[in-house]
Amino acid sequence: MHILVTGGAGFIGSNYVRRLLNGHSDIAADRVTVLDKLTYAGNSANLAPVEDHPELRFVEGDIGDPALVPELLTGVDAVVNFAAETHVDRSIHDAAAFVTTNVLGTHNLLQAALRTGVSRFVHVSTDEVYGSIDSGSWTEEWPLAPNSPYAAAKAGADLLVRSYARTHGLNVGITRCSNNYGPHQHPEKLIPHFVTTLARGGTVPLYGDGLNVRDWLHVDDHCRGIDLVLAKGAPGEVYNIGGGVELTNRQLTGLILDACGADWSSVRRVPDRKGHDRRYALDDTRLRALGYRPQVDFSRGLAATIAWYRENPAWWEPLTAAAA
Repeated sequence: MHILVTGGAGFIGSNYVRRLLNGHSDIAADRVTVLDKLTYAGNSANLAPVEDHPELRFVEGDIGDPALVPELLTGVDAVVNFAAETHVDRSIHDAAAFVTTNVLGTHNLLQAALRTGVSRFVHVSTDEVYGSIDSGSWTEEWPLAPNSPYAAAKAGADLLVRSYARTHGLNVGITRCSNNYGPHQHPEKLIPHFVTTLARGGTVPLYGDGLNVRDWLHVDDHCRGIDLVLAKGAPGEVYNIGGGVELTNRQLTGLILDACGADWSSVRRVPDRKGHDRRYALDDTRLRALGYRPQVDFSRGLAATIAWYRENPAWWEPLTAAAA
Protein backbone atom coordinates (compact mmCIF):
# COMPACT_ATOMS: atom_id res chain seq x y z
CA MET A 1 0.00 0.00 0.00
CA HIS A 2 1.25 3.47 -0.93
CA ILE A 3 0.18 6.00 1.73
CA LEU A 4 0.39 9.78 1.50
CA VAL A 5 0.71 11.33 4.97
CA THR A 6 0.08 15.06 4.95
CA GLY A 7 1.52 17.04 7.83
CA GLY A 8 3.86 14.11 8.37
CA ALA A 9 6.63 16.23 9.90
CA GLY A 10 4.38 17.49 12.67
CA PHE A 11 3.94 15.99 16.13
CA ILE A 12 1.23 13.38 15.49
CA GLY A 13 1.93 12.90 11.78
CA SER A 14 5.61 12.13 12.32
CA ASN A 15 4.74 9.64 15.03
CA TYR A 16 2.41 7.95 12.57
CA VAL A 17 5.07 7.86 9.85
CA ARG A 18 7.67 6.41 12.19
CA ARG A 19 5.19 3.71 13.22
CA LEU A 20 4.49 2.79 9.61
CA LEU A 21 8.15 2.53 8.69
CA ASN A 22 9.39 0.87 11.88
CA GLY A 23 6.94 -2.00 11.66
CA HIS A 24 4.91 -0.91 14.69
CA SER A 25 1.75 -0.49 12.66
CA ASP A 26 -0.65 -3.17 11.46
CA ILE A 27 -0.87 -1.32 8.14
CA ALA A 28 1.33 -2.87 5.46
CA ALA A 29 2.83 0.19 3.76
CA ASP A 30 5.38 -0.50 1.07
CA ARG A 31 5.69 3.21 0.26
CA VAL A 32 5.10 6.30 2.39
CA THR A 33 5.10 9.80 0.95
CA VAL A 34 5.13 12.70 3.40
CA LEU A 35 3.85 16.09 2.31
CA ASP A 36 4.59 18.90 4.78
CA LYS A 37 4.86 22.66 4.38
CA LEU A 38 7.40 22.85 7.23
CA THR A 39 5.75 25.78 8.93
CA TYR A 40 6.90 26.54 12.49
CA ALA A 41 5.08 23.39 13.72
CA GLY A 42 6.49 21.10 11.03
CA ASN A 43 9.97 19.88 11.90
CA SER A 44 12.08 17.70 9.64
CA ALA A 45 14.01 16.57 12.75
CA ASN A 46 10.89 14.61 13.73
CA LEU A 47 11.56 12.29 10.79
CA ALA A 48 15.31 11.93 11.42
CA PRO A 49 14.97 8.35 12.75
CA VAL A 50 13.52 7.22 9.40
CA GLU A 51 14.91 9.79 6.97
CA ASP A 52 17.07 7.20 5.19
CA HIS A 53 14.35 4.56 5.00
CA PRO A 54 14.09 3.32 1.40
CA GLU A 55 10.28 3.40 1.46
CA LEU A 56 10.06 7.06 2.54
CA ARG A 57 9.74 10.03 0.21
CA PHE A 58 9.57 13.51 1.72
CA VAL A 59 8.08 16.43 -0.23
CA GLU A 60 8.09 19.96 1.12
CA GLY A 61 4.87 21.55 -0.07
CA ASP A 62 1.39 22.81 0.68
CA ILE A 63 -1.81 20.72 0.71
CA GLY A 64 -3.44 23.73 -0.94
CA ASP A 65 -1.18 23.57 -4.00
CA PRO A 66 -3.51 22.67 -6.91
CA ALA A 67 -0.68 21.43 -9.14
CA LEU A 68 1.45 19.52 -6.63
CA VAL A 69 -1.25 17.59 -4.80
CA PRO A 70 -2.79 15.76 -7.80
CA GLU A 71 0.71 14.85 -8.95
CA LEU A 72 1.56 13.32 -5.57
CA LEU A 73 -1.76 11.49 -5.32
CA THR A 74 -1.36 9.67 -8.61
CA GLY A 75 -0.81 6.02 -7.71
CA VAL A 76 -1.50 6.55 -4.00
CA ASP A 77 -3.79 4.04 -2.30
CA ALA A 78 -4.63 5.97 0.87
CA VAL A 79 -4.33 9.48 2.30
CA VAL A 80 -4.04 10.22 6.02
CA ASN A 81 -4.52 13.95 6.47
CA PHE A 82 -2.83 15.43 9.55
CA ALA A 83 -1.99 18.76 7.90
CA ALA A 84 -3.57 21.61 9.86
CA GLU A 85 -3.01 24.77 11.81
CA THR A 86 -3.84 23.68 15.35
CA HIS A 87 -3.05 26.21 18.08
CA VAL A 88 -6.13 27.85 19.59
CA ASP A 89 -4.36 30.97 20.86
CA ARG A 90 -2.87 31.64 17.42
CA SER A 91 -6.31 31.24 15.82
CA ILE A 92 -7.75 33.84 18.19
CA HIS A 93 -5.15 36.39 17.15
CA ASP A 94 -5.28 35.63 13.41
CA ALA A 95 -7.65 33.03 11.95
CA ALA A 96 -6.75 33.48 8.27
CA ALA A 97 -4.10 30.74 8.09
CA PHE A 98 -6.47 28.33 9.84
CA VAL A 99 -9.19 28.82 7.25
CA THR A 100 -6.69 28.62 4.39
CA THR A 101 -5.01 25.38 5.48
CA ASN A 102 -7.74 23.57 7.38
CA VAL A 103 -10.64 24.30 5.03
CA LEU A 104 -9.27 25.23 1.61
CA GLY A 105 -6.30 22.87 1.89
CA THR A 106 -8.54 19.96 2.84
CA HIS A 107 -10.83 20.77 -0.09
CA ASN A 108 -7.87 20.66 -2.47
CA LEU A 109 -6.87 17.24 -1.10
CA LEU A 110 -10.40 15.89 -1.43
CA GLN A 111 -10.78 17.11 -4.99
CA ALA A 112 -7.43 15.61 -5.99
CA ALA A 113 -8.23 12.32 -4.24
CA LEU A 114 -11.48 12.09 -6.15
CA ARG A 115 -9.84 12.79 -9.50
CA THR A 116 -6.95 10.36 -9.00
CA GLY A 117 -9.01 7.47 -7.64
CA VAL A 118 -7.58 7.25 -4.12
CA SER A 119 -9.12 4.20 -2.41
CA ARG A 120 -9.23 5.50 1.17
CA PHE A 121 -9.04 8.95 2.77
CA VAL A 122 -8.72 9.38 6.56
CA HIS A 123 -9.12 12.90 7.89
CA VAL A 124 -7.70 13.58 11.36
CA SER A 125 -9.80 16.03 13.35
CA THR A 126 -10.36 17.04 16.97
CA ASP A 127 -12.88 16.83 19.79
CA GLU A 128 -12.90 20.63 19.84
CA VAL A 129 -15.39 20.67 16.96
CA TYR A 130 -18.07 19.61 19.45
CA GLY A 131 -17.63 22.68 21.65
CA SER A 132 -17.93 22.14 25.40
CA ILE A 133 -19.88 19.60 27.44
CA ASP A 134 -20.81 19.94 31.12
CA SER A 135 -21.51 16.27 31.80
CA GLY A 136 -21.50 12.98 29.92
CA SER A 137 -19.55 12.36 26.72
CA TRP A 138 -19.93 13.23 23.06
CA THR A 139 -20.91 10.53 20.60
CA GLU A 140 -20.09 10.96 16.94
CA GLU A 141 -23.68 12.11 16.27
CA TRP A 142 -23.34 15.11 18.59
CA PRO A 143 -23.99 18.44 16.79
CA LEU A 144 -20.88 20.43 15.96
CA ALA A 145 -20.63 23.66 17.97
CA PRO A 146 -17.03 24.95 17.74
CA ASN A 147 -16.10 27.89 19.95
CA SER A 148 -12.68 28.94 18.62
CA PRO A 149 -11.62 29.89 15.08
CA TYR A 150 -9.34 26.84 15.10
CA ALA A 151 -12.19 24.50 16.01
CA ALA A 152 -14.50 26.18 13.49
CA ALA A 153 -11.96 25.66 10.71
CA LYS A 154 -11.60 21.99 11.65
CA ALA A 155 -15.39 21.59 11.75
CA GLY A 156 -15.59 23.12 8.29
CA ALA A 157 -13.05 20.61 7.04
CA ASP A 158 -14.97 17.73 8.65
CA LEU A 159 -18.14 18.78 6.88
CA LEU A 160 -16.36 19.01 3.54
CA VAL A 161 -14.95 15.50 4.02
CA ARG A 162 -18.40 14.21 4.88
CA SER A 163 -19.88 15.87 1.82
CA TYR A 164 -17.38 14.16 -0.49
CA ALA A 165 -18.47 10.83 0.94
CA ARG A 166 -22.18 11.53 0.55
CA THR A 167 -22.04 13.38 -2.78
CA HIS A 168 -19.18 11.67 -4.60
CA GLY A 169 -18.87 8.31 -2.85
CA LEU A 170 -15.29 8.97 -1.74
CA ASN A 171 -14.25 6.35 0.82
CA VAL A 172 -13.50 8.61 3.77
CA GLY A 173 -13.14 8.22 7.51
CA ILE A 174 -13.00 11.03 10.07
CA THR A 175 -11.27 10.71 13.44
CA ARG A 176 -11.80 13.11 16.35
CA CYS A 177 -9.26 12.81 19.13
CA SER A 178 -8.90 14.20 22.63
CA ASN A 179 -5.81 16.15 23.82
CA ASN A 180 -2.62 14.44 22.67
CA TYR A 181 0.70 14.32 24.50
CA GLY A 182 4.05 12.64 23.92
CA PRO A 183 7.55 13.31 22.55
CA HIS A 184 8.14 15.68 19.62
CA GLN A 185 5.17 17.93 20.44
CA HIS A 186 5.83 21.62 19.74
CA PRO A 187 6.66 23.53 22.94
CA GLU A 188 3.74 25.91 22.47
CA LYS A 189 1.42 23.11 23.67
CA LEU A 190 0.61 22.74 27.38
CA ILE A 191 2.73 19.81 28.56
CA PRO A 192 5.92 20.57 26.59
CA HIS A 193 5.50 24.30 27.25
CA PHE A 194 5.36 23.73 31.00
CA VAL A 195 8.25 21.25 31.04
CA THR A 196 10.58 23.34 28.87
CA THR A 197 9.71 26.56 30.69
CA LEU A 198 10.34 25.02 34.09
CA ALA A 199 13.63 23.56 32.82
CA ARG A 200 14.74 27.14 32.06
CA GLY A 201 13.64 28.41 35.45
CA GLY A 202 10.60 30.28 34.16
CA THR A 203 7.00 30.48 35.34
CA VAL A 204 4.09 28.73 33.63
CA PRO A 205 0.60 30.16 33.00
CA LEU A 206 -2.64 28.77 34.41
CA TYR A 207 -5.76 30.11 32.69
CA GLY A 208 -8.64 31.36 34.82
CA ASP A 209 -9.55 29.12 37.76
CA GLY A 210 -7.66 26.16 36.27
CA LEU A 211 -10.73 23.93 36.37
CA ASN A 212 -11.12 23.40 32.62
CA VAL A 213 -11.18 19.63 32.01
CA ARG A 214 -9.42 17.75 29.22
CA ASP A 215 -9.16 14.06 28.33
CA TRP A 216 -5.52 13.09 27.69
CA LEU A 217 -4.47 10.65 24.96
CA HIS A 218 -0.94 9.43 24.30
CA VAL A 219 0.10 9.98 20.69
CA ASP A 220 0.89 6.25 20.30
CA ASP A 221 -2.68 5.34 21.25
CA HIS A 222 -4.01 7.99 18.89
CA CYS A 223 -2.04 6.51 16.01
CA ARG A 224 -3.27 3.01 16.86
CA GLY A 225 -6.80 4.35 16.56
CA ILE A 226 -6.06 5.91 13.20
CA ASP A 227 -4.66 2.58 11.96
CA LEU A 228 -7.91 0.88 12.93
CA VAL A 229 -10.01 3.47 11.11
CA LEU A 230 -7.81 3.21 8.02
CA ALA A 231 -7.98 -0.59 7.97
CA LYS A 232 -11.46 -1.34 9.31
CA GLY A 233 -13.48 1.86 9.47
CA ALA A 234 -16.81 1.97 7.66
CA PRO A 235 -16.93 4.33 4.67
CA GLY A 236 -18.16 7.79 5.60
CA GLU A 237 -18.09 7.21 9.37
CA VAL A 238 -16.73 9.37 12.17
CA TYR A 239 -14.73 7.76 14.99
CA ASN A 240 -13.91 9.37 18.33
CA ILE A 241 -10.50 8.48 19.82
CA GLY A 242 -10.25 9.06 23.56
CA GLY A 243 -7.64 8.45 26.21
CA GLY A 244 -10.02 8.00 29.13
CA VAL A 245 -8.01 10.26 31.46
CA GLU A 246 -9.91 13.39 32.52
CA LEU A 247 -7.94 16.02 34.43
CA THR A 248 -8.47 19.67 35.25
CA ASN A 249 -5.70 21.93 34.05
CA ARG A 250 -4.88 22.58 37.69
CA GLN A 251 -4.51 18.85 38.38
CA LEU A 252 -2.24 18.39 35.37
CA THR A 253 -0.18 21.41 36.39
CA GLY A 254 0.36 19.86 39.83
CA LEU A 255 1.54 16.59 38.30
CA ILE A 256 4.03 18.39 36.05
CA LEU A 257 5.32 20.55 38.90
CA ASP A 258 5.93 17.47 41.04
CA ALA A 259 7.71 15.64 38.23
CA CYS A 260 9.93 18.64 37.50
CA GLY A 261 10.79 19.31 41.16
CA ALA A 262 8.97 22.66 41.16
CA ASP A 263 6.17 24.11 43.27
CA TRP A 264 3.24 26.48 42.84
CA SER A 265 5.50 29.53 43.07
CA SER A 266 6.43 28.65 39.48
CA VAL A 267 2.82 29.18 38.34
CA ARG A 268 1.35 32.53 37.38
CA ARG A 269 -2.41 33.02 37.09
CA VAL A 270 -3.50 34.62 33.82
CA PRO A 271 -6.91 35.78 32.55
CA ASP A 272 -8.97 33.05 30.98
CA ARG A 273 -8.69 32.49 27.23
CA LYS A 274 -11.47 33.94 25.07
CA GLY A 275 -14.14 31.33 24.36
CA HIS A 276 -12.31 28.80 26.56
CA ASP A 277 -14.19 25.49 26.46
CA ARG A 278 -14.89 24.19 29.95
CA ARG A 279 -14.82 20.44 29.42
CA TYR A 280 -14.14 17.89 26.68
CA ALA A 281 -15.14 14.22 26.92
CA LEU A 282 -15.45 11.63 24.15
CA ASP A 283 -17.49 8.46 23.90
CA ASP A 284 -15.29 6.15 21.80
CA THR A 285 -17.59 3.11 21.87
CA ARG A 286 -17.70 2.98 18.07
CA LEU A 287 -13.91 2.69 17.77
CA ARG A 288 -13.73 0.17 20.62
CA ALA A 289 -16.00 -2.06 18.57
CA LEU A 290 -13.12 -2.24 16.06
CA GLY A 291 -10.76 -3.38 18.82
CA TYR A 292 -9.43 -0.07 20.14
CA ARG A 293 -8.15 0.20 23.70
CA PRO A 294 -5.71 2.83 25.02
CA GLN A 295 -2.51 1.01 25.95
CA VAL A 296 -0.31 3.74 27.45
CA ASP A 297 -0.90 4.25 31.16
CA PHE A 298 -1.12 8.00 31.76
CA SER A 299 1.29 8.09 34.71
CA ARG A 300 3.94 6.20 32.76
CA GLY A 301 3.26 8.12 29.57
CA LEU A 302 3.52 11.50 31.27
CA ALA A 303 6.73 10.54 33.08
CA ALA A 304 8.31 9.30 29.85
CA THR A 305 7.22 12.43 27.99
CA ILE A 306 8.66 14.75 30.63
CA ALA A 307 11.89 12.74 30.65
CA TRP A 308 12.13 13.01 26.85
CA TYR A 309 11.95 16.81 26.92
CA ARG A 310 14.43 17.06 29.77
CA GLU A 311 16.83 14.79 27.87
CA ASN A 312 16.43 16.46 24.46
CA PRO A 313 16.99 20.22 24.81
CA ALA A 314 18.77 20.19 21.44
CA TRP A 315 15.38 19.40 19.87
CA TRP A 316 13.27 22.05 21.61
CA GLU A 317 15.69 24.91 22.35
CA PRO A 318 15.75 26.13 18.72
CA LEU A 319 11.94 26.15 18.71
CA THR A 320 11.62 28.16 21.89
CA ALA A 321 14.32 30.57 20.71
CA ALA A 322 12.45 31.11 17.42
CA ALA A 323 9.24 31.88 19.33
CA ALA A 324 10.92 34.37 21.68
